[in-house]
Amino acid sequence: MDTKKEVLSILDEVLNLGGASAQFDLDTQLLGALPDLDSMAVVGLINLLEERFEFVVEDDEIDGSTFASVGSLVDFVNAKLG
Repeated sequence: MDTKKEVLSILDEVLNLGGASAQFDLDTQLLGALPDLDSMAVVGLINLLEERFEFVVEDDEIDGSTFASVGSLVDFVNAKLG
């Protein structure tokens, strides 16, 4: 499974980016850079990550740095997948 590709697909779906996430790389900034990525979108993103990757995210496992960039989010998902 290509974690980055799946994370980008989830970002695209949650934020209604219309395919724009395909242009993102690991250094693409997310939180603070994408206006649509607000607190409600973060909750939706976490829910869809849990559903697609079949893991559970505990409240104390995440903070703003998790959503700083595509790379930090991909790293988080890979760590959860073990």
